[in-house]
Amino acid sequence: MTTWTDQNADRPISLTAPSGVDRAAHHRLDEAWLAAAWSHPTTRCFVVSGGQVLIDETSEGHTELVMTPSFEAPLTEAHRYFLGTDEDGVSYFALQKDALPGRIDQSARSAGLREAGLLLSPRETGLMVHAVALENWQRLHRFCSRCGERTVIAAAGHIRRCPACGAEHYPRTDPAVIMAVTDEEDRILLGRQVHWPEGRFSTLAGFVEPGESIEQSVRREVFEEVGVTVGQVDYIASQPWPFPSSLMLGFMARATSLDINVDGDEIHEARWFSRDELGAAFESGEVLPPYGISIAARLIELWYGKPLPTRSFT
Repeated sequence: MTTWTDQNADRPISLTAPSGVDRAAHHRLDEAWLAAAWSHPTTRCFVVSGGQVLIDETSEGHTELVMTPSFEAPLTEAHRYFLGTDEDGVSYFALQKDALPGRIDQSARSAGLREAGLLLSPRETGLMVHAVALENWQRLHRFCSRCGERTVIAAAGHIRRCPACGAEHYPRTDPAVIMAVTDEEDRILLGRQVHWPEGRFSTLAGFVEPGESIEQSVRREVFEEVGVTVGQVDYIASQPWPFPSSLMLGFMARATSLDINVDGDEIHEARWFSRDELGAAFESGEVLPPYGISIAARLIELWYGKPLPTRSFT
């Protein structure tokens, strides 16, 4: 299958570019290897707290993830997560803390993935995505779902074990579909969620339900949210989305009906746009584009034929 990223290799979907870091999962249970890697002088680590990391601007104008040698890292044993190694043998770790450390030079600042993912290099973005996803899972799954006992961290942060019943729990990923729906006139259907600011429109999306295929999920979500029926569904690409634990599965979908009936619970407004209409709405400010980091922007661009305008909004 040819995907959007195959056709546009120079403009990959955010958070999906090759990072050059091998996750090296075979080392996660090797405590001796992990200890040696942690104490190695080339090892680099960074702190993650509440989905935030420290970033800093270089003298050349680039943005970098603030990383330190392990011997300068804040103390933590249980919440130290091995992220992998690069082609030079450098090992990377993330440290989960209740707060980000201060910087003596005061130049660094905290940032979440929506901002940092657009500024950091593919390597640092990949490391941050991995760390944020692990932190989210660790904070939300401290107790055994089988017996209720508090679990302990194992496999360098990638397993939680129950000391009471022996159950092992692994990081959770929730599949979600996100789709650019078009009609026979090649207009695109965009919606505005109830909690979004006025004018912000994007593609429709929703979680895959138990016992449901992803194609069924696309059709169900579109019908539930805006009352439009969908026929053909074509997979485009995926994107990790750790907010807190989703994997976004992107699709182009063809509508078989046109009448819109928004559910009012998730979607407040939905409209069909031609390319000229959407371009004019962007130009006037009537419509705000989705976050540049989101696969939604790429799905719309696939239909629109060119990059969306950059606009900052909350």
